[in-house]
Amino acid sequence: MQEAVIKNLRRHIEPTAEEIEVFSSLAVIKTVKRKELLLKEGNVARQQFFVINGCLRTYTVDAAGKEHVLMFAPEDWWCSGDLSSFFSGKKSVNNLEALEPSTVLQIGKDKLDILYQRAPKLERFFRVLFQNAFVFHQNRINANLSQSAEGRYDLFTKTYPDLESRIPQKHIASYIGVTPEFFSQMKANMFRKKS
Repeated sequence: MQEAVIKNLRRHIEPTAEEIEVFSSLAVIKTVKRKELLLKEGNVARQQFFVINGCLRTYTVDAAGKEHVLMFAPEDWWCSGDLSSFFSGKKSVNNLEALEPSTVLQIGKDKLDILYQRAPKLERFFRVLFQNAFVFHQNRINANLSQSAEGRYDLFTKTYPDLESRIPQKHIASYIGVTPEFFSQMKANMFRKKS
């Protein structure tokens, strides 16, 4: 198992060698090409992904065909693309795409059930993970409803401190809920204020 995954697990639990072995036997490491979809709208989210390297984005497409970025998952992040679909078994309304060539560890929902039985400590890990995801999304909704575009951009830079130089600006604009043109102008105005 990749050291990055073990380090991530140890943030919340102290797994034994046997528990790590069980986890390793159920998870799969996968290489993903840039622009490859790990989840497509209309399919059921059946996997959890841990990003070993690269970056993923979760997005939805509205009726007019406009994309809305919900979250990014760079190195050391977990995501499913659509937790609601993952838990309910219903069709996803989201897409999960690699923004860069990426290496991910994936574990299916069916394998998680086996993992929880054979390594109960890891059930606690995933419970904490899902709780953190809920808090992240609730904070994101609150920010979108109550903060200015500049405030949402500031929150983006704090949440993803090393990501801005790696991904297209149009995706950051989509994440904070503005057009690329507005985003470019807003950044120029912010730069002028700091000078």
